[in-house]
Amino acid sequence: MKNKLIYILALGLFVSSFTACTKKFDEINTDPNKPTDVPVTTILAFAIQEHAAQFYNTWGDMNEPSTYAGQLAKHSYIDESRYAFRPNVVENLWTYASRELKNLELGVQRSKEEGNLNMQAASLTIQTMIWMVATDRWRDIPFVDALKGDEGFITTPYTKQEDIYPVLLERLKEAADLFNEDAGDDLGAGDLLFSDSSDPIGEWKKFANSLRLRAAIRISDVAPALARQHIEEIIGNPAKYPIMDSNEDNALVTWPGSAPYQEPWQADAGSRDDYSMAVFLIDELKGLDDPRLPVYALPTTNTSDPAGTYRGAPVGPSNAEVAGIASNTYSRIGNRFRNDPRGFSPFMRASEVQFILAEAAQKGWSVGISAADAYNEGVTLSMLENGIAQDDIDTYLNGSGKFNNTLNEIYLQKWISLFKNGQEAWAESRRTDVPVMPAASGSRYPGHNRPPFRYPYPTTETQLNNQNSAEYVAKVKDNFWGQQMWWDTRTGVQ
Repeated sequence: MKNKLIYILALGLFVSSFTACTKKFDEINTDPNKPTDVPVTTILAFAIQEHAAQFYNTWGDMNEPSTYAGQLAKHSYIDESRYAFRPNVVENLWTYASRELKNLELGVQRSKEEGNLNMQAASLTIQTMIWMVATDRWRDIPFVDALKGDEGFITTPYTKQEDIYPVLLERLKEAADLFNEDAGDDLGAGDLLFSDSSDPIGEWKKFANSLRLRAAIRISDVAPALARQHIEEIIGNPAKYPIMDSNEDNALVTWPGSAPYQEPWQADAGSRDDYSMAVFLIDELKGLDDPRLPVYALPTTNTSDPAGTYRGAPVGPSNAEVAGIASNTYSRIGNRFRNDPRGFSPFMRASEVQFILAEAAQKGWSVGISAADAYNEGVTLSMLENGIAQDDIDTYLNGSGKFNNTLNEIYLQKWISLFKNGQEAWAESRRTDVPVMPAASGSRYPGHNRPPFRYPYPTTETQLNNQNSAEYVAKVKDNFWGQQMWWDTRTGVQ
């Protein structure tokens, strides 16, 4: 991505879904500093950058999804990890997602009209990924007519999550098939994911297919036949549907490194110190003697602790639990993830793909690899990404990290590997209950035994779209609980 991001986004792009109301006064009504017609590559860049900036930053990730997933904790300003949400943050995230989706819809349609199939496929891929993020956060959402405001759909009906996922799978297949047309069009400077690759379109193709694997495995316990169909179709035809199998394939947004385009976690670290590593993740890494521990976390700085002490903070503790405890007794986030202004926001990694294959193989599906081999490859890719030496990886896989032939072992290692992608870690912890985590002891909503199932709906949906949202809002309890995600099959949780 490098510095080209600055120039692409200097337009302050927000593609309008409306056209001028009169032709007679076009020149008067047109602001040359606010373009309404821009290259599709700029639309793609805007959507990628804004999604990374807003859903992988403090408000979209660190305060809530990463704490709900038990990977981060807050030692100051801990309200969000206690589930005391800010309505304006919920509203903003809903707006960002809607804006990104609408812009990408314009990109898909214009690319189709112009015959630029690769651009159409890339726009469709990112759009589908964002749809998945949105439904996994809110469950049932406006979907079928949600992007038709300029066609008169002002108040939009909701679609159930169980009806959204099959569509997302088909759209990712459509994207892969469009890439396979070999149309030859270049994605241009707006490709903020793979433009530095020797084969950008090949990388996008792998990304689209890997996202389809993610969507399929997510629903594998509620729609196993559909999930298996998609997974086996991809793995059964690697020439047509290649997947991410190397860390060089990782879909990472890397940042120029200067304001305002700094990596979001680092940008926050420049002026604040609110976050620690969560006790759940630190204890799992310590229990496994995992060599990723000193990469994920920094030692405590408390002078009474022995050198090299790692300690996780409680997530959303009560006032009594935090009284008198100095924050320097907790480990901060490791330098690779927190202190590099040119760092990364991970949309998807190759290690995740291997854990998907391991789970599918463990369930008896035909994926061309054993569960043990895919598990070992997933752990290896995650450790290599974090700079762990091969000898240390081999020792781990033959010792504390050795595969024990259970799904839970796959789930645990996948959860560990997802660090810094809070929304995926949260989704997986809700789907698998691995590791088991209680609700925050300082929760604003007592009586629950697990972290949140969902995110609150924005106030505007109840105020301005009540006729469509009321049925779905009624299924929510205490803003964060009530009806579980369609793919969340856990019992005894509340």
